[in-house]
Amino acid sequence: MAQPTEVDIGPFSVGGSCPHFLIAGPCVIESEKLVIETAAAIAEIAKDLGIPYIFKASYDKANRTSISSFRGLGIAEGLKILKKIKRELGVPILTDIHEVQDVSQVAEAVDVLQIPAFLCRQTDLLCAAAKSGRVVNVKKGQFLSPWDMANVVNKLQEAGTRKIFLTERGASFGYQNLVVDMRSLPVMRNLGYPVVFDATHSVQLPGGGGTVSSGQREFVAPLARAAAAVGCDGFFMEVHPRPEEALSDGPNMIRLSELRGLLEQLQAIWQVTGKG
Repeated sequence: MAQPTEVDIGPFSVGGSCPHFLIAGPCVIESEKLVIETAAAIAEIAKDLGIPYIFKASYDKANRTSISSFRGLGIAEGLKILKKIKRELGVPILTDIHEVQDVSQVAEAVDVLQIPAFLCRQTDLLCAAAKSGRVVNVKKGQFLSPWDMANVVNKLQEAGTRKIFLTERGASFGYQNLVVDMRSLPVMRNLGYPVVFDATHSVQLPGGGGTVSSGQREFVAPLARAAAAVGCDGFFMEVHPRPEEALSDGPNMIRLSELRGLLEQLQAIWQVTGKG
């Protein structure tokens, strides 16, 4: 597998021969207390295991299944909390953007701008993110082949950035189901940039709960182990201390108490396979 370009994110680099890294945190900012406590706990685990860590959480979930679903605390309060986490814990921050007009404000607060899977072909949003000066993570749409991500990468490059990484999060497989084609990891990596495996959204059942999405948390660990064996640069995992009480994506989030054990399993595989 080709070695992708190294990308600097805060105090460390990803891709190339750099260590595997972790992006993790709750799906959405439910409260300041919950996200700060969760971020601190994950940061401690990552430090103990020697894994570079990026905190993630959304200030607004603009694509919830139902109009009545909890979306987050909003951009003003959300960014204030993300800045506090960055300041107090010293970890890089990732959050997703949905509107072009939000890019500059969000870019002032975080290290990585994430393009949601449903928006990965939105040219104006991609170009605005590329011009922000921040690293851009693009989630591969559930409706795209990994080869189609070459066009996404080209849009970002033409807009002036090489600070890119790509994330696999499953592909639509009939109605209300996703499947992971592990070929996508080497295919996207051959585009020249680091590739991340999203182990939690890949087990989502979109709309499977009627007015909410469902998920199959029991498959997070098997798919993560498979991705580690195939080879990727990092892992994206949504983590919550009490997933059954989470206000978004609870059925597919990892329980915080189980995170260390899973990461130790992945490290054992990395020692054998490297990055593939």
